[in-house]
Parts: sequence; C-alpha cells; structure tokens
Amino acid sequence: MESKRQVTVDPSPLQGEAYSALPRDAAVLNGHRQHVMDSERFHDASERILGAINKVIDGKADAAKLALTVLLAQGHLLLEDVPGVGKTLLAKTLARTVDCTVSRIQFTPDLLPSDVTGVSIYNQSSRQFEFRPGAVFANIVIGDEINRASAKTQSALLECMEEHQVTVDGHSYQLGQPFMVVATQNPIEMEGTYPLPEAQRDRFMARISMGYPDQDAEIEMLETHQAASPLIKVTPVVTANDVAAMIATVQQVFVSTAIKEYTVAIGRATRDSARLRLGASPRSLLQLLRAAKATAALDGRDFVLPDDVVDVAEAVLAHRIILDRKAASSGDTPQTVLRGILASLPVAQDAPGAWRRDRHSA
Repeated sequence: MESKRQVTVDPSPLQGEAYSALPRDAAVLNGHRQHVMDSERFHDASERILGAINKVIDGKADAAKLALTVLLAQGHLLLEDVPGVGKTLLAKTLARTVDCTVSRIQFTPDLLPSDVTGVSIYNQSSRQFEFRPGAVFANIVIGDEINRASAKTQSALLECMEEHQVTVDGHSYQLGQPFMVVATQNPIEMEGTYPLPEAQRDRFMARISMGYPDQDAEIEMLETHQAASPLIKVTPVVTANDVAAMIATVQQVFVSTAIKEYTVAIGRATRDSARLRLGASPRSLLQLLRAAKATAALDGRDFVLPDDVVDVAEAVLAHRIILDRKAASSGDTPQTVLRGILASLPVAQDAPGAWRRDRHSA
C-alpha cells in the first residue's frame, strides 16, 4: 500500500539554490553580518510583507501582523483552529513573501522522525554513511496538521525548534537562519488527533486562533477565490538577507528595567494564580519580551512600552498555562484568566520618555 507520508521542499523562486546550513547568529546570513535597518527601510519591508499577506487572507490583519512578529522575534508559530479557516494558507503566504527556502510537511500517523530530521544512508561506492537532510532543513518549515502525527514524530522537532540543530547518529547539523516553524493543528477533541504535550507547546512562541472571517471578508473571499487561489500570484517581496537585517534591528530594540520587571510580574502572577495549575515558564517570559520588541519595531519605535507586552501576552502565554479543574469547570479559559491578571497588575506610571531615558544608564 502506498505511504501517505508527504514531505516536500520548495526552493526559493528567486534564489534557485539548494539549502545549505548557515551560522546560528541571526544577524549573519550567507557569511555576511547583517547591519541594523533604519526605521524607513524596516517600515517599508514590513509593509510589503503584510500587504502581500492581506491580499490573500481576507479580514485577518491582526493574525498576519502576529505571524510577522513571531518571524522577526525568532520564534515559532502555532496556528490552531477548525479546518477550513485559512491556517495553512496563512503559513504558505508568509513563507512565499520571503525569498528563502521553504519546506512543507504533511503530518500523518505513519510519518517517521527521520522524514523530518533526515537519515544517514550507507553509500556503497564510498563505503561511508552520508547524511540526507530531512524537510526541517529549510528557512521556513510548514508543519501541516502537526497533531495528526505520533508523539515520537512530534518530538523530532524539539531540538530543531529550541537549539536550531539536528542530531542524527551522534552528529549535530546546524540549521540555517532565519529559521521558523509554522505548524497548524485542529482542536484536540476532533477525531484522529494526538494532542501536543506541554513541552512541545512551550517551544512555540505564539499561538493564533484564526476564527471565522466577518461577513464582508467572507463575501470578498467568495468573489476573489473562485477561479484560482490568490496564493499563486504571491511572489517574494523581501530577501532572506532583508529578514536577517530586520531580525537584527529587532534585537537592538531597547527594554527598560521597568519593562523587564513588569514582564516577570506577569509570569509570577500566573504561577501564583489559584485558577491555574501550571503558570508561565521562564522560557515563555523570554519569548514574551522578544515578541514585545518585535511589536515595538513594527510600530516604528526602538523601545518597548508596557502596551507592547500586553498586546502579545495572550498569544504568547495562553497556550502554555493549564487551568485548575475548578476554574475549567466554572467556564474559565486561559485567555480570560490572563486578561484578569493583566488588568490587576499595576504598571509604573513614569514621566513621558522615561522608557527611553533608561538607555543611557542601563
């Protein structure tokens, strides 16, 4: 019987070159250190990416911005919702806007870990084992319906997502930069799915629930998507070097001591909450701050405000916390608990410009 495993690797339409492992430093690509972009170039590049996505995904501008935020914050994205609302379409569109290597993995119960990471094959002519890279060796990896694969195959992504490397037969192989996993999944209560364990979910910087489009967006979709998918017309609007420079720019965004204290306070409040059985991990707070820096950069600032942290807190933390049984039975959700925590935490009311003045004393 023919296997259902599907692993495809699509070369960049502009690059036209095979993928090769690149240095782990996010500001280094193809052997060249990236310089920080000025605000005008950064704004122009981000607007081109968001404009291309919004032409394909109707009525989901917030989801598009969050997806770009995760890319620039060097994170991974989990798209979770019912079938048919555009999860895979969003992932494919984001990937096509960047001139880099892209791979797509269709997760099924018979998918093997070696299909993801690669395998060593014995070459009879050279009498040596040669490593054949798996689908994870690409700049952007799309994992479609990740919760349909077994836990063993899901766990093959753990090292890749956290350490940006693959270890096979005792040898480690570095992944390139930029590197991002965009995974989609259906709700765990649907048939034929294997829920992601907490350790795997914690590797994803943010989770997006697409939701149904509003009436106007759905009518627009019916008018524009009938003859052919608009995804066909999407072409790269930035290069991989541009993305690396944008990432380097985000890394330079300033974070004051007060913002760091506010971020830690959010995490500790989730751990102390009586309505939560599991609070936010230290890794999640680090990723929360990275996402806040990317949000600030996309808004045209080189410093982080408390609003930047609040804007991404739900997307970054909600999938990492676990409700207490009593809270779950009373109708609470991780989102409502987080909103309550954010509403109750005080934010330091500093004088205008104080978020930036700390730069010279930090």
